[in-house]
Amino acid sequence: MARPGALVYSAGMASDRKSDSQTRPRRYAPFGAAMDAPKPAPGLYLVATPIGNLGDVTLRALETLAGADVIACEDTRVTRRLTERYGIDTPLTPYHEHNAADARPKLLARLAAGQAVALVSDAGTPLISDPGYRLVREACAAGHTVTALPGPSAVLTALNVAALPTDRFFFEGFLPPKQGARQKRIAALAAVPATLVLFETGPRMAAALADLAAGLGAREAAICRELTKLHEEVRRGDLATLARDYADESAETRGEFVIAIAPPTENAESEADVDALLKRALARVSVKDAVGEVALATGRPRREIYQRALDLSKESGDG
Repeated sequence: MARPGALVYSAGMASDRKSDSQTRPRRYAPFGAAMDAPKPAPGLYLVATPIGNLGDVTLRALETLAGADVIACEDTRVTRRLTERYGIDTPLTPYHEHNAADARPKLLARLAAGQAVALVSDAGTPLISDPGYRLVREACAAGHTVTALPGPSAVLTALNVAALPTDRFFFEGFLPPKQGARQKRIAALAAVPATLVLFETGPRMAAALADLAAGLGAREAAICRELTKLHEEVRRGDLATLARDYADESAETRGEFVIAIAPPTENAESEADVDALLKRALARVSVKDAVGEVALATGRPRREIYQRALDLSKESGDG
């Protein structure tokens, strides 16, 4: 019998006797030939999976997924495409935001029984914009070992190709779908001294970019679509230009999107910029709310912003 991890070239692999299934290590086929997958030590394994191209999975991830007792995943249909590609027959069980309250105790019970549980998301690194962190918290609280297997990440992939500063970045995830809440959140993000990274859906791209251009001004940005996939596309430009592209439907809106936006420039808090932010805010919300948004976005005192808002209102009234 081959040692664990050794390549096994055997035409009779499928004829293993059922009586051996309890003692033989699990098999997987990362290179088209079967390999033994040693059973991992008991614990929770956070396994990063490809964000598009299935060839981006790591060898360590495949070995862990093949050797685990169960794979908890957002959508079994999505994860099955990966496991079938690499000859992995580990049982799959759904774990997502809609069933987490019921599924989490069952996974914790498996950990308590000494099993190895692998957690994956539909794509990329688990816990990024999904409910996995609650499972990790409870597993840690119960004294179980938690191990992260690094790998693909849409956030880091977008930063790599965006041609924007990467020394400091802020991951926001998805902006609120409703315009009022989205504009308020963008105002809060305006002063963050880092490259912003956001997720967005195709149908909301035009509206989101319009609000980003209005709230953040003429910042450089990159729209990354279908990263690592056959139709990967990266559009670079200032927010206003990108917003126009998506407003007139000249840009493709199918697929997965990551938006990367340059940090504010050093002169972002000039008087002219403050006035511009105030005018845009006053056009859609009350003076009080506009002052709050701009003060938060610029870091300037509310009293100063309020006085400037009054001045602008008077100037507008005089005109």
